Amino acid sequence: MDEYKLVLLGSSGAGKTSIVLRFTKDQYFDHQPSTIGAAFVCKKVSLPGKVIKFEIWDTAGQEQYSILAPMYYRKAAGVIVVYEVVSRRSFEKAKEWVKKVKEENGEGKTVIALAGNKSDLASRRVVSVDEAKSFASKEGLLFFQCSSKENVNISPMFKRIAERISEDMSIGDRGLPSSSGGGCGC
Repeated sequence: MDEYKLVLLGSSGAGKTSIVLRFTKDQYFDHQPSTIGAAFVCKKVSLPGKVIKFEIWDTAGQEQYSILAPMYYRKAAGVIVVYEVVSRRSFEKAKEWVKKVKEENGEGKTVIALAGNKSDLASRRVVSVDEAKSFASKEGLLFFQCSSKENVNISPMFKRIAERISEDMSIGDRGLPSSSGGGCGC
């Protein structure tokens, strides 16, 4: 089984932890405490003919922790950059995260997905799907509108990332599998 490091980045309150909880435990809480530093969990994703194990790092979005983020996303096979569809500021911050990951890891070395979370709040949307999709297309990112609250596009997003990493690894385009030796016990 191949293991890959997957990191979630984004502003505080964007819903990174809620996405991870929905994906790994099928849980959602209306009031989720902010992550301090980073949290770690793993989850297997089944693909045709293989199983991939993601070592998922949920990073803190508060500004005081941003200096630590590169040590989490460095050499990651995948990164999910999360923004709130109801927050222009979180979308602009997401753009910055994409730039930082590409600079640190090298262009095309990491599968990056842009996740517009809280799509259930469509009536309060300030970042249009077209705007986000255009940015994602220009930057070569996977793009998903999702809702951890309503469980919309959460598992499909992780599965598509796993497929993309698996495709790219089979032709040698991406970084190395995780070297943690299976430390997350799943």
